[in-house]
Amino acid sequence: MSTSPPTAPPQDAVSWTDLAPGVEINKAAWTPKAKQVLTPDALSILAKVHRALEPRRQELLAARRERQAAYDAGELPDFLPADEHPDAHGDWQVAPLPDDLLQRRVEITGPVNNPKMVINMLSRTDDGARADAAMLDFEDSMKPAWGNVMQGVQNVAEAAAGTLTFSKTTSNGDTKHYALDPDDMPLLMVRIRGLHLNETNLRVDGTPISGAVLDFVLSMVHTARTLMEQDKTPKYYVPKVEHYLEARWFNQLFLEAQKALSIPEGTVKATFLIETLPAAFQMEEILYEYRQHAAGLNGGRWDKIFSDIKVLMEHEDYIMADRGSIGMNRYWMRNYAELLIKICHRHGAFGMGGMAAFTPGNTPELREEQTRKVVEDKEFESSIGHDGCWVSHPYFIEPAMAPFTEKNQLDVIPDIDDQPDLLPDSSGEKTMAGLRKNVRVGIGYMKGWNEDIGCVAWDNLMEDLATLEISRAQIWQWLYHNISLDDGPTVTRELVRQVFAEELETIEAEVHEVMEGQRDDAIEEQLRRFRNAAEDAAAIFTEDTFRPFLTLHSEPAGVARADLRSALRAATA
Repeated sequence: MSTSPPTAPPQDAVSWTDLAPGVEINKAAWTPKAKQVLTPDALSILAKVHRALEPRRQELLAARRERQAAYDAGELPDFLPADEHPDAHGDWQVAPLPDDLLQRRVEITGPVNNPKMVINMLSRTDDGARADAAMLDFEDSMKPAWGNVMQGVQNVAEAAAGTLTFSKTTSNGDTKHYALDPDDMPLLMVRIRGLHLNETNLRVDGTPISGAVLDFVLSMVHTARTLMEQDKTPKYYVPKVEHYLEARWFNQLFLEAQKALSIPEGTVKATFLIETLPAAFQMEEILYEYRQHAAGLNGGRWDKIFSDIKVLMEHEDYIMADRGSIGMNRYWMRNYAELLIKICHRHGAFGMGGMAAFTPGNTPELREEQTRKVVEDKEFESSIGHDGCWVSHPYFIEPAMAPFTEKNQLDVIPDIDDQPDLLPDSSGEKTMAGLRKNVRVGIGYMKGWNEDIGCVAWDNLMEDLATLEISRAQIWQWLYHNISLDDGPTVTRELVRQVFAEELETIEAEVHEVMEGQRDDAIEEQLRRFRNAAEDAAAIFTEDTFRPFLTLHSEPAGVARADLRSALRAATA
C-alpha cells in the first residue's frame, strides 16, 4: 500500500506575491490579519528555520513511508535493539522543571482560533473552577484554514499579554462581553501541527513551509518575550511523533528558534504526545532527545487508537473491534500508559493522562452519568501515577481534578516491565452499531470541516480530527479484510454506502425536530450541509487506497468551497 502524500490542489488555482527573498504567499492569504502576524522579523526567522530543517523533515517523512511499507509487508513495531540508543536508558534527568510547570492536574484543550473558547479555557467557570493549564490547539481541534491559523496566532499573542477580549450579540439583542483576568490565568500552552502537515499558503524557495515550523515560530515571535517578562515559561505540545529521530528534529526546531530570537537554550519547554504505536516503543529515546526542553510525555489515547489501526491495517491478526470497546481497560492501552509514567518519572518529567471528551448533556440525568464516567476515568489515571489529565469542556474541570489530590506524582514509579506487551489484540465484537457510530461521526465531523471547524459537539462528545480518523480507519480496515460483522452482514462498500444513506436520513429527521418553527430556507441550508458532508465522508471512507491522514496539506485561501471539497476527495494516497 502506498502512503505517499495526497496531491495538493493545483498551484495555478492561486496567485502568489513576494514577501521577502525566496518567500512567497498565496495572494488571497495576504489579508490584513496576515500582515499583522507576518512581520518582517517573523518572515526572516521562518525562512531561516525552514532552510535549516526542511531537508531533514522530508527525509523523516520518507522514513515514515518506508516503515509503513514494512508493516504492510508483515513486520511489527517493536522496542529498539539494546545497542541502538544506549544513552537513553542510562541514569539521566530532564532539565529542572520551572515552578509554573509543577502542577498540571487538569489541562483543558480547544481550538486556538476561537477567541471565546480561548477566554473560557483561560478563565474560571461560574462555579469558580479553573484548570491548571490550557492548551491552545493549532492541530486536531482546529481545521488549518488560513484564516484560522492567523486568528490563532493573534489569539495566542493577546492571551499571553492578558488582553484578549470577545463580544457577541445575543438573540435578544444584548451584547455579551468576554475578557481575561490576567492575574488569574492557568498555564498557557500551545499545540503546534505535526511533522506531516504542509502549510500550502506560504512557500520558501518554492516549497510549502511546515505547519509545525509556522505555528511554533510565529507563536514564539509573538509571545516568548511577553511570557518571559512575566516569569512564565513558553510551553508547547508536540503531536504525532513516530520515532526518536523526529523528536531530535523538533528539539532542533526549538534550538533554531531560540537562537534566532536571542533566547537562552532550554527556555522553551515541551510535552510530546505519545499517540502513535511506533512511538510507544520508543518513549525513553524520544524523551532523551529533547531532555533539555522536556516537560514530559502525554498519553494521547484517541490518536493512539487510530495509529494502532493504521499501522497494523493490513494484518489479518489485528482487525480491531468496535472503537467504543477500546479504552484504558484494554491491556495494551494500560501497559502503554503505565510505561509512559514509569519512564517520565524515572527521568524527572511529567506523565500526563488522556482526554475526557464529553460535552455536557442536555438533561440532569445525562450530565450526572457523564460526570460519573469522568470521575471513574480520572480516578484510574490518578491511581496508576499520572500527574494530570485533559478535559475538553470547562464543565468537567472540577470533577476531573478531584482525584488528583497532590500537586504532582513524580515520586510514583509504576511496577511494570521495561518492555511490556504493547501490541493490540482484535478481541471484542465488530457490530452494526459500531459501523453506524463510525459513519455518524464521519458525517457530523465532515460537516464541521466543510465549515472550517476542527472539532464538533456531536452526540454529547467533542469529536475532533482524531476521532474522525479512528472512524475512517476502522471502516477501511473492515472493508479491506472483508469481515463479517458479529450481528450483521459482510462489510462491503455497498453496505457502507447504505449505512451512510440511512444515518443521513436519521440526521435529517433530527434537523427538522431541532429546527422546528424556523424558516424553511434555514432548515434546507442545514440539510444541504449534512448531505454534502455525508457525500464527502462516504467517498473518503471507501477509497481504494488508505490515505495516512485526512489531509497532509492546508487548503489554499481564495479557492471556492466546492473546489476545496473536490480537491480533498480527490487527494488519494
